[in-house]
Amino acid sequence: MTAIELVRGDITRESVDAIVNAANSSLLGGGGVDGAIHRRGGPAILEECRRLRAAHLGKGLPTGQAVATTAGNLDARWVIHTVGPRFTPEQDRSELLASCYRESLRVADELGARTVAFPAVSAGIYGWPMEDAARIAVETVLATHTAVLEVRFVLFDDRAYEAFATQLR
Repeated sequence: MTAIELVRGDITRESVDAIVNAANSSLLGGGGVDGAIHRRGGPAILEECRRLRAAHLGKGLPTGQAVATTAGNLDARWVIHTVGPRFTPEQDRSELLASCYRESLRVADELGARTVAFPAVSAGIYGWPMEDAARIAVETVLATHTAVLEVRFVLFDDRAYEAFATQLR
């Protein structure tokens, strides 16, 4: 069974096999977690992302999917990039958000990763309400069959930490 740990802090400081990046579909960096991972990880991550785009991801990474690159200068072996959905009250996109976690764990299994750090995917600039994002994240990780031994949710602030802690109770 996968152990779940909550950490309040900076995901780019985590020492794990794989760090999950809440990427945009271009894979070329951006704001928030994505920008921080690219900045701290250095140019090797962007280089690999560009190669993926030139190869089979010419139109970008689809929402709900995941792909891995080197972690560059991060204290991890890999970065698993996943594209979360934007929240909209008019359309239930929760299955796409759940897919981000399932697909990231699938990629982690393919890589042989045993420890994985996740941010709160889609709960930043993509506007997903934190409590619902936490529910989907925790429920999906607990329901996904994986060889990953530890999932660490690395949460940027107290509000996010509390939302995830509530889901684990």
